[in-house]
Amino acid sequence: MHANVMERPGQPPRRISRPVRFGEVTIGGGAPIVVQSMCSSDTRDAPATGAQIAALAEAGCEVVRVAVPNREAAAALPEIVRGSPLPVVADIHFDHRLALLALQAGVHGLRLNPGNIRDPTKVREVVRGAAAHGVPIRIGVNAGSLPPVEVPEGRLPPTVEELRATLPERLVEAALGHVRILEGLDFHDTIISLKAFDVPLTIAANRLLAAQVPYPLHVGITEAGLPWAGTIRSAVGIGILLFEGLGDTVRVSLTGDPVEEVRVAYEILRALDLRRRGPTMISCPTCGRTEVDLVRLARQVEEHLRGIEDPITVAVMGCVVNGPGEAREADYGIAGGKGKGAVFRHGEVVATVPEEELVEALMAEIERGLAFKRLR
Repeated sequence: MHANVMERPGQPPRRISRPVRFGEVTIGGGAPIVVQSMCSSDTRDAPATGAQIAALAEAGCEVVRVAVPNREAAAALPEIVRGSPLPVVADIHFDHRLALLALQAGVHGLRLNPGNIRDPTKVREVVRGAAAHGVPIRIGVNAGSLPPVEVPEGRLPPTVEELRATLPERLVEAALGHVRILEGLDFHDTIISLKAFDVPLTIAANRLLAAQVPYPLHVGITEAGLPWAGTIRSAVGIGILLFEGLGDTVRVSLTGDPVEEVRVAYEILRALDLRRRGPTMISCPTCGRTEVDLVRLARQVEEHLRGIEDPITVAVMGCVVNGPGEAREADYGIAGGKGKGAVFRHGEVVATVPEEELVEALMAEIERGLAFKRLR
């Protein structure tokens, strides 16, 4: 096995990067892919931000980022960091002095944007401060805030089409410009992200970057949109990169509750068999053979499963074609008939009950099984 890959049966090799630590969380180096999110609260409101971080931690988030747009937000960081169950990363744009204040506040990581902190002298000042505090830096490049293209004297500026065609290379070069500054100061606790709304662009840029640096990659589709469309866009972009072995940490960027970002991230990881947290629910599509209200049953089961952290598989099946087989393959399951259904546990039918009692009977069986497992 090559030194920079890890074998994954049935999948392309995973790129192994240099490990970096945000507090107690290791990113890269073959560690499990880390799920991140970002608070939507006003960072100046430390109690509200702390409450949102607690909710994210409960959902399974492992690293949290907070916006630091001004000195008032920076002043709230010490209280936020003290109360946070998760490593806190300060998101810095434009003003490098805010990064210095965040370091003094005890944050576990910094995110810098090469598109709006361009002065190498200021970047070096931040890097020296990060090194002194033992804090990693994420170089986060977004397609929407790239440095301007420098046009040599006497040359015409590139056309819109030419700019679009070179976007992957420009994203990579923006990141490498900061990488060179960090490496020039012998700083290597670096994570890099290249993000865009455009899925093919994001994939192309990350493929180019991965071949040129040893650092962990933070992957995501930025500004992905509202939960329905944003989940699909993120699943396609993040899913392709992760399947190709690229990506050490992820954030799903949705317009909505950050807790939903965490749930979607774990579902993407689960779909690729990269990580499991909590139950996996299998449910069949409805069709003319279904003789129970499958949509209602599936929604009720999904809601009841939210409080369970054990990595179990639960099947909610609607008819006798595939239903019994899928339910038997799952840890727990129900298969519907005409106004009734069978409850399965590890392949065995344990009860046949009326439709209105199916969810209650399934959850009771799950609770018994998990309680027995914990006693062993």
